[in-house]
Amino acid sequence: MLDIKFVKENPEIVKQNIKNKFQDEKLPLVDKAIELYDKKRAAMAEEEGLRAKRNAISKQIGALMAQGKKDEAEKTKKEVAEFAARLDELTAQVRELDEELLKVMYVIPNIIDPTVPIGKDDSENVEIERFGEPVVPDYEIPYHTEIMERLSGIDLDAAGRVAGNGFYYLMGDIARLHSAVLSYARDFMIDRGFTYCIPPYMIRSNVVTGVMSFAEMDAMMYKIEGEDLYLIGTSEHSMIGKFIDTTIPEEKLPYALTSFSPCFRKEKGAHGIEERGVYRIHQFEKQEMIVVCRPEDSPMWYDRLWKNTVDFFRSLEIPVRTLECCSGDLADLKVKSLDVEAWSPRQKKYFEVGSCSNLGDAQARRLKIRIKGENGNYFAHTLNNTCVAPPRMLIAFLENHLCEDGSVTIPPALRPYMGGKEKIDAE
Repeated sequence: MLDIKFVKENPEIVKQNIKNKFQDEKLPLVDKAIELYDKKRAAMAEEEGLRAKRNAISKQIGALMAQGKKDEAEKTKKEVAEFAARLDELTAQVRELDEELLKVMYVIPNIIDPTVPIGKDDSENVEIERFGEPVVPDYEIPYHTEIMERLSGIDLDAAGRVAGNGFYYLMGDIARLHSAVLSYARDFMIDRGFTYCIPPYMIRSNVVTGVMSFAEMDAMMYKIEGEDLYLIGTSEHSMIGKFIDTTIPEEKLPYALTSFSPCFRKEKGAHGIEERGVYRIHQFEKQEMIVVCRPEDSPMWYDRLWKNTVDFFRSLEIPVRTLECCSGDLADLKVKSLDVEAWSPRQKKYFEVGSCSNLGDAQARRLKIRIKGENGNYFAHTLNNTCVAPPRMLIAFLENHLCEDGSVTIPPALRPYMGGKEKIDAE
């Protein structure tokens, strides 16, 4: 969320940013926000003036009574009572204007970083760098669920009967591989200096609206019926929410946390949810990382975060590449974002396995996360990034480590988490 004072002083910058994100339907919101802000300020000024006047007149009542001027005192009391009625009106008006202004400000997108490429959608994202050599073997790579089924590692039919499309049972060595990847990711991030955390898996609505846009919320979140609670779509939500309504001493920063959680997503409007696979699903697990830091440090942390994901996948001998997200592919709160994509030998192309984002002070403004500095308080910057999210990551793992005989090799880094196994044999 932007500072309304910035919007008022720089309306053309805000409008150009909206155009750069190809959201022209939001352009009228800039003038609307300024209009509401001006009305609010005018009402507050009148309210302040009336309070001062009422206080001054109230002091006269005692003096009039002391002088025996009872009639004048009573007349003055009526004036004060009239002020009170108008003050109640103004207080209600300020509150209503403030609520309406906040709704508008929540929809105006954050100012993107100048380095972000301008483009309409993810088809115009820009490849930055490749890590590892993508290989296509001279034998067939089956669809990932077929690989899992040959290893007795998945049961989609049973999951469909129990929960419907978008769910799965992982079994045997595939289930063990899934857990091994997450355990390795936990230790990998701890070794990188991050504090490990297991967060709440449900959050209140004020946290939801603090960490994401209304459009994202509608497309992603499952609400608990009859309660002010939502299932998290990623642990970033509850991890950033941990700092709601706090003022952090500057010397305690940065907070670099890594968290494990299940994640639940409606995937509303998504393509592929009906496919027989585990690429886009309603339930999965993830190892996440978040940072709360000073504004001047967020670019450095942004680079550190995405490099962690690249290094993690490379340690498992999976080729990856990085893509700079263009303006039209950025969620409204994001300043800058980069996707990490893994190589798929079967498809002969890369696919997304993680996303790193710098949100500037957008989440901090919504959640009131401030830093206490020598020269006063200011808003923190927040960042997040996926370390790994199986079972989607298992697609890349199985395709890149599948042998011609149907077995799957286990890279050295993961073997301690698989009981020393060097491969999973086909049955």
